[in-house]
Amino acid sequence: MSHIQDYGPAAPHGPDMSGTHDPIHTMTGNEKQIFDYLIKPDDSYDTNGVYWADMPLMKRVKFITTYDSHEAGRELSNIWAMTKRDPLEPVRYYFRNMVIPGAGLGLEGYVLFSIGNIKPLFQAAFAACWKTNKICNLTWIYAVDYLEICGIIVGQILVGILGDWLGRRWGLIQDATIMFIGLLMLTAAWGVTQNGWVICYVWSLFFYGIGVGGEYPMTATSGMENAVGSGKVSTKEDRLHRGRKVTSAFLMQGWGQFFNQVILIVLLLVFHHGSGNPPYSEVAAQWTYRISFAIPAVGTLWLVYFRTFKMRSASKQLQAAKRKSKVTGYDTQSLKLTFTYFGPRMIATAGCWFCNDVFFYGNKLFQSEFINVITNNSKSIMPGWLYNLINVGVSLVGYYLASFLIDNKLYGRKKMQMVGFLMDFILFVVPGFHFKYYQESAHIGSFQAMYFLSSFFNQFGPNAVTFLVAAEVYPTPIRATAHGFSAACGKLGALTAAVMYNYITTLQKFHVVPWFGLAGMLLTLLFLPDTTGLDLKEQERRWQFIRAGRESDYHGVAVHPKHLSLWERIRGVGKHYNAELDYQQKIEEMRADWESSQARKANEKAGHWDEEDEHDDSVWSSDVSTYFEKTSRSPMIRGQEKYVDDGAASGLTGMQKEQ
Repeated sequence: MSHIQDYGPAAPHGPDMSGTHDPIHTMTGNEKQIFDYLIKPDDSYDTNGVYWADMPLMKRVKFITTYDSHEAGRELSNIWAMTKRDPLEPVRYYFRNMVIPGAGLGLEGYVLFSIGNIKPLFQAAFAACWKTNKICNLTWIYAVDYLEICGIIVGQILVGILGDWLGRRWGLIQDATIMFIGLLMLTAAWGVTQNGWVICYVWSLFFYGIGVGGEYPMTATSGMENAVGSGKVSTKEDRLHRGRKVTSAFLMQGWGQFFNQVILIVLLLVFHHGSGNPPYSEVAAQWTYRISFAIPAVGTLWLVYFRTFKMRSASKQLQAAKRKSKVTGYDTQSLKLTFTYFGPRMIATAGCWFCNDVFFYGNKLFQSEFINVITNNSKSIMPGWLYNLINVGVSLVGYYLASFLIDNKLYGRKKMQMVGFLMDFILFVVPGFHFKYYQESAHIGSFQAMYFLSSFFNQFGPNAVTFLVAAEVYPTPIRATAHGFSAACGKLGALTAAVMYNYITTLQKFHVVPWFGLAGMLLTLLFLPDTTGLDLKEQERRWQFIRAGRESDYHGVAVHPKHLSLWERIRGVGKHYNAELDYQQKIEEMRADWESSQARKANEKAGHWDEEDEHDDSVWSSDVSTYFEKTSRSPMIRGQEKYVDDGAASGLTGMQKEQ
């Protein structure tokens, strides 16, 4: 990466210090209005050009609530207009923009959580193997949980790296293909003995888990980059609803769990003579679980087709970022710089995900306890399935509420994660120190309420936020790698819970688990930046300054204290924030891009054509062009070719189209 140099004043282009022109005071009123429109959009700045996070508290609250109310009205009007044209158009819009992007997570949620749902059926129908372990090796029974998680960890790290190396589209296709083959293996798994069947089943889960693991970084990064856009244009939709787009795809995981439980209940009733009560025949159990795996295989095969032929531009933003940095293959320089500048963020995203997954799996503690009490230790598996269905329904409410509020500047990502962790801590620690009290039939209602609330706050908190921010707080070139690493640390939390729970009592579990919630809250407070309301194009702009070795020359909102972690603020990362200097700097960057476009036109006229040039001259208004012409560094725009080269090297041109 020898081209990462200090290119001097031209890269990144700072305010002109030659005294030949003044980028602010030489503007006419009309020119100033146009530049304000481009640089200070009204969803983030008030009429005086003040950034929303710089406003006094009450003014900030009024600005945000007023604009959000206006935006909600606009969206409702659009929905009503779609409904009048065609009552099914809003449904199609939802499926196109939320369901299909999250289809992979929906399918993996269906299968991943079906493993725990099917296990009670195996224990009832194949007791000698799955329950008493007389004919099956206990190590392989435990490996059902262990190897599945290990496969997911492998997929998260491996596909995360490959997704940044070969592209998002390749990773998405690979994940769907692996999951499809894995489902065929799960559906057909069997052995000469039941122990052989368990071994075949376990390794099929491991293989399937690799595809599941890859879904996390690929769905998050492709959803994020689809929301932000691959070019230089940044819209209000991106800034106001980026988090909602990503979490709306993520919540399909909850729908996958829901439909899995519904289908298992229906299949058991069909193959068990319309009854969900024991005893359960081996034949009924076989048909139930195998068909439950065959159904998502059809959907996964469609996913392979869709990603292959309908998502050809999934890697566009990554390719653009690499082209700016003149990188082919894996961007090792960006990986090194990320750990140098964003290491504490990695502690937040990876550490919080670890704590969350201990909680996520720890939530199952409540299930067996309160179901045993409420059903008087029923031998039927149906009550457990029905209560799990209710629990998933409550979780879905949490998913949707998270999606609704995650972009709200007054609440947003960081507060949502902290409140979720805190509430889960309280909801686990209370029964932990009054365990016998809540096991009594008279108090089971309170126990049940805490069980459902813990599920709600897990989704309306860390489970949704960790998935989003693990992609959002890192630059494009290593976004999938960072997300995959964070997600893998999360699954280490799940593995920790799976191993630990085999060696401690239920009461001890309740004494251990709550502290992970408290730890997650503290990690969030210290190390997680709040990207709510931050334009990711601005973060990418800061990243180009870092790559050019000019971090201190960046003065934009990406280093605003509001968008930095407490640790970063203590370390002084935000000391270079200066709204006025940033405004001047953006104008100079726009000037450089305009000069580059003029040079490109000159080259085209001379017969030189650059196929990789992505400049869009149509965005230049006559007022902007006139302003740059009259304040040009020279009448003939000397050194146009230099600005083309410098602009490509710095990767900071084209800011006129950011806002």
